[in-house]
Amino acid sequence: MTTFLSGIQPSGRPHLGNYFGALRQHVAASRKAGEHFYFIADYHSLTTVSDADELRDSVRDLAATYLAIGLDPERAILFQQSRVPEVCEITWLLSCVTGMGLLERAHSYKDKVARGIKPSVGLFTYPILMSADIIAYDADVVPVGKDQVQHVEMAQDMVTHFNTRYGDVFKRPEYRLAENATMHKVLGLDGEKMSKSYGNDIWMFESGKKLKKRVGQIVTDSRPPEEPKDPDGLFLFDLLALFLEPSELGEWKEKVRVGGEGAPGYGHLKLRLMEAIEEHFTEARARYSELMADPAELDRLLTRGAERARERAVRVRDRAYAACGLR
Repeated sequence: MTTFLSGIQPSGRPHLGNYFGALRQHVAASRKAGEHFYFIADYHSLTTVSDADELRDSVRDLAATYLAIGLDPERAILFQQSRVPEVCEITWLLSCVTGMGLLERAHSYKDKVARGIKPSVGLFTYPILMSADIIAYDADVVPVGKDQVQHVEMAQDMVTHFNTRYGDVFKRPEYRLAENATMHKVLGLDGEKMSKSYGNDIWMFESGKKLKKRVGQIVTDSRPPEEPKDPDGLFLFDLLALFLEPSELGEWKEKVRVGGEGAPGYGHLKLRLMEAIEEHFTEARARYSELMADPAELDRLLTRGAERARERAVRVRDRAYAACGLR
């Protein structure tokens, strides 16, 4: 039986990039045959979140989001990363066979440093913990967004290094991009990759005036509506493409390309985007509100998920300890 695993950080409310890059894939994959493990990566979030109450709220928020968009906790194991301490033990074992050069090539680390974020040891060794997350459950397949492929490849390298030294201990994982996965990174309000860390994100379940204000902050130029424009050069269309049918998207693009009297301005395009977001998440938004009103039930589901996940992680940890001579 194939084992699938992936996770996401609870560092703030999930945004559109999280949904199209990972969350939607996770839910779709969980409906197929196999074992499915999906974790809320609260250990990882400590590299950016320092408020304890905020972190606790974010964990519940993410759990509610998963369930609201269709993840079935009976078919998939949904759990909180920190409730499986064996993953930290496996992290140390991998640290002892991983070279500094591999970590220095991590895209996520380099991007954050380039943006002026002060790097911690935790940020630098982030890929090792992420690899342990995968390896701890004997995962065969890791469904990811395109920007996370490198992390799985690094996990493959670490498995190779460890197994070369200690024998056939860890299973080598493979990544998988869903057929409907976003082909390019989801762009934020400023045209760069959407990220909570960069403050350019749009919360999945935002609505009403708050959504209108957020969408209104999408950066555009000062050209008038009647001036013909290349729609492929407007990243606003990248966001519209996430929601609109190809035929409708093509109509909007053609109107902008031709220009002239009656051509849509940026305000029209932003209004259509806002409407599309509202429509897409209507049912999930209502379910999310119901779930957040019962935090005790969310905690119960996460506790049960962690118990099931630990059963696997303990076996993998013990197998690795024996190979290293620690048992």
